[in-house]
Amino acid sequence: MRTPLKISAAVAAATLALTTLTACGGGSTAAGSDDKNGKIKIMVGGLDKVIYLPARLTQQLGYFKDEGLDVTLLTEPAGVQATTSLVSGDVQGVVGFYDHTLDLQVKGKQVESVVQLAHAPGEVEVVSNKAAGDLTSPKDFKGKKLGVTGLGSSTDFLTKYLAVKNGVQTNEFTPVAVGAGQTFLSALQQGSIQGGMTTDPTVAQIVDKNLGKVLLDMRTPEGSQKALGGPYPSSSLYMNTDWVNSHKETVHKLANAFVKTLKWMSTHTAEQIAAKMPADYAQGGKKLYAQAIKDTLPMFTKDGVMPADGPATVERVLKSFNPNLKNATVDLKKTYTTEFVKK
Repeated sequence: MRTPLKISAAVAAATLALTTLTACGGGSTAAGSDDKNGKIKIMVGGLDKVIYLPARLTQQLGYFKDEGLDVTLLTEPAGVQATTSLVSGDVQGVVGFYDHTLDLQVKGKQVESVVQLAHAPGEVEVVSNKAAGDLTSPKDFKGKKLGVTGLGSSTDFLTKYLAVKNGVQTNEFTPVAVGAGQTFLSALQQGSIQGGMTTDPTVAQIVDKNLGKVLLDMRTPEGSQKALGGPYPSSSLYMNTDWVNSHKETVHKLANAFVKTLKWMSTHTAEQIAAKMPADYAQGGKKLYAQAIKDTLPMFTKDGVMPADGPATVERVLKSFNPNLKNATVDLKKTYTTEFVKK
C-alpha cells in the first residue's frame, strides 16, 4: 500500500511531466516519435537530482530547440524504473546510470550509452546520527537496513559492491527502497533505515538538518577511485542500439545539445547553474541548492566521452556481486558509443 508521501511524490512527478514540459501526445510509443518530427521522450531517473542535472539544464538553456528537437523529459524516482520504460518502448532514451547497459546486455537487451555525462557516481553513503556509533564503514553493513532509491537500481548495485568488497555478503543486510528527497529524509529520521546511498540535493539537506553525516563520498573522480578502484561512468544518455542505428541524425542532435550543456557547466559557477534551474528544485533554499551543485560538479565530464577505463571498472564492480553477470561474457564495446559526441 502506498503511503500518502509516496502518492504525493508520484503526483508531483506526473504533474511535472505534464505541466512543465512539452507533451508528445498521449499514448504514443517509441515507434511514434522519431527524427521525422523531432519529437523525443526521455525518462530521467529523478529530474531534480543533481546527478541528472544536465537533462533539465539542456532544456532550460534551449539547446534541444536549437537542434530542432522537441524533447519531453519525464521522471521516475529510480533509474531501474526508467530502464523499464525504455525496454517497453514508452520512451526513446533514458538519462540514468551507464551500469544498466551491462545488466541489460546479459538479459538479452542491447542498450548503449550515447553521451557519457559523468565519470564518477555522484553517490554518497550517509549514516543517521543515531546509528553513527556502530556504522562507521561498509564493514558494518551487516544486520543493517540501508536505503536505496529502488531495488535493482544503481544505488542498490553500488551498496552491494561496497558490502562484498568489505566482507559483508549481500544477504547479510537489508536494502530498503526509499527513493530520494523527502522520502529518504523521512526514512532516515524515523529510523526505518540506519543509513543509505543517495545524491544531492538530498545529501545537502541531510547535513543541513543534522539528520546524519557522510560516511563515504563518491561525488568526485578521487572518491570513485578510493571506493571503487577506478572511474565509474554513471549518469549518461542511453538508448536502444537498434533505435540509435536507425535514427542517427536525431541522436547526433541530442549529443550536440548535451555536450553544449556540459561545456557550459564547465565554464559557469554553481550559483549560475542553480539560477537556470526551476525554483522548486531548491527545496532546501537557493544557497543550499547551489552548494549541492558545487559539491557534485566534479562528477561530470566536459565532452560526453566515455572514460577509457570506465567500462572495465563498472564490469568488475557488477561481477563482484551480481550472479547474472558473474559468469557472463559482456561485450563492453557494445554498451557505449563515442560516435556522436566526437563528431
